[in-house]
Formats: sequence, C-alpha cells, structure tokens
Amino acid sequence: MIDNVEVLISGGQEPAYSHPGDAGADLYAADSYTLAPGQRDTVSTGVSIALPDGYVAFVVPRSGLAARHGITVVNSPGTVDAGYRGEIRVTLLNTDTVSTFEIVPGDRIAQLIVMPVSRARFIPVSTLPGSHRGESGFGSTGIRADSTQQGATS
Repeated sequence: MIDNVEVLISGGQEPAYSHPGDAGADLYAADSYTLAPGQRDTVSTGVSIALPDGYVAFVVPRSGLAARHGITVVNSPGTVDAGYRGEIRVTLLNTDTVSTFEIVPGDRIAQLIVMPVSRARFIPVSTLPGSHRGESGFGSTGIRADSTQQGATS
C-alpha cells in the first residue's frame, strides 16, 4: 500500500480527496478555459507527481460535471505512469450541444486514482485456449438482458 505521493505544485492546487473513503482525489484547473459545445481543450492542473515503481495514476471524469454539464475526459482513463514527471494535463470535452462551459482556476475538473499495477510477461503462442466468449466483441452481448437482444451489434 502506498501512503505518500510526492507532488510538485507549479501553479495549481494540490490534489485532494473530498470525503473520507473517496477513491479519486480531485484535480483542479490552474488556468481559465472556455469550452464551446463540442469543443475540447487540454487543461493545465499545475501539478506533477512522483509515483513509486509499481503504481499508476488514472485520470477519470467527475460524475457531476458529466451529468450536469456534459463535460468528460476524452482519453479516460488517462494514464500517468510511475516514471512520468511532467505536469498532469487533462483533455476535457464539452459534449453539450448547446451550452458553453467556463473553467476558472480552482475548479475541480477530474479525479486522480492511484493504484498498484501488475506487469505482464507476454508469451507468443500459435493458438489461444478457448473460452465461452471466444472472439465475440463490440456489442456481442446486446443491449438488454433478455434473449431478444442477444447478438445485436452496433
């Protein structure tokens, strides 16, 4: 378990958990931005972190921004590797088709989840073992749980 993550503040606000037991620490905007409907921009947080080996941080959307304003993180989850020492920047997208969204310094724009990570050893093989799912992918389980939608793809 990790207790401490070193944080370099270069113009933003230290990531912080809002409530006891929260999995994600809030990331805050360091500058002002205007996101028109359908527009995206990479938002500065003004913070860099030093994760120890064996850990990763994921940048994920804030549910309130998504539900109330249609603001999401484009490449969610954004991955911050243990060796990265640059500023954490968050690419936000305004999915609202009508309203512009204003961001000011100090606004909570995303969450940072720090987790242990496993490293796999990839072994080339000529065939893979079978499974119940097999090669069924995108949309293979349908939309509804009943059998009328099974196999529907989109």
